[in-house]
Amino acid sequence: MPLFEIETNAHIMISWADSVDTARRIAGEHYPEEDVVRITKRPRDLWVISKGMLGIAGPSKPCDVARDCLAQASGDKLHAIRLYMSSTGTDLHDAQRAIETNMSLGW
Repeated sequence: MPLFEIETNAHIMISWADSVDTARRIAGEHYPEEDVVRITKRPRDLWVISKGMLGIAGPSKPCDVARDCLAQASGDKLHAIRLYMSSTGTDLHDAQRAIETNMSLGW
């Protein structure tokens, strides 16, 4: 089954679908209030995100504090960043990097 990139006004979804119509239906089921602006069939059946584009350099290891903050925030990134700042005393930039890195590592 092909992998599709489905872009709406506010989200980019990656999903397997039988066709463009099915991909459009998937977007409508999950985000009915949004308009689909682009659907692209991916050339391969995997999705890759460059760590360099995310600003992650060198080997990355999961951070237990960041993952705990994400769990406490039920995955809400902004709330998790605030919790991380409160827990560690770090600034906004470093807290954001820690939370986003752990999200990209498959939290």
